[in-house]
Amino acid sequence: MGKPFNALIVGVGGQGTLLASKVLGEAARLSGFDVKQSEVHGMAQRGGSVVTHVRFGDKVYTPLVEMGQADLIIAFEKLEALRWAEYLKPGGVIVVNDLEIPPIPVILGAASYPEAVYERLEQAGISVVRINAVEAARQIGEVRAVNVLLLGVAAKIFGFDKHVWEEAIKTSVSDKSVPVNLAAFNKGWEMQGA
Repeated sequence: MGKPFNALIVGVGGQGTLLASKVLGEAARLSGFDVKQSEVHGMAQRGGSVVTHVRFGDKVYTPLVEMGQADLIIAFEKLEALRWAEYLKPGGVIVVNDLEIPPIPVILGAASYPEAVYERLEQAGISVVRINAVEAARQIGEVRAVNVLLLGVAAKIFGFDKHVWEEAIKTSVSDKSVPVNLAAFNKGWEMQGA
């Protein structure tokens, strides 16, 4: 593989970024790669900004993705895509859930939610894959599975076989959660065109 693949999974506390990074790390391990993951950085309580770093390759020495080095960012919320965009390397991709969750300063009226998020990302030369993951998850009957659905959207970028993802999901979630998470992943897999 040469250089490690660098991914950031970003969102808001309570959106399942940690589970998504766990599934990604397990899929990379099952594919034979050395994997390093960070713990959650940020305010993990519901509403705070959260980021997890996942790096995999032949040999990985540190879990942290440096600014300007991410191959892929999966953003569970639009503002988080904008907040972490400077971590993306030239030619990288951001998969964005088309969702706005106002942060506390916006709720309190001390700030405004940024306008034209997608336009700003595209003006910066960033390739954006925009997904209404909440609506897609609603179609399978489980809006809490947005995190795994977004992994499905991004899955082909990583290059792992589909059965590896399915195995990673089975080993990362409780037995009773496997069917809905597999359904969410498959819905995402069908939605993306990468």
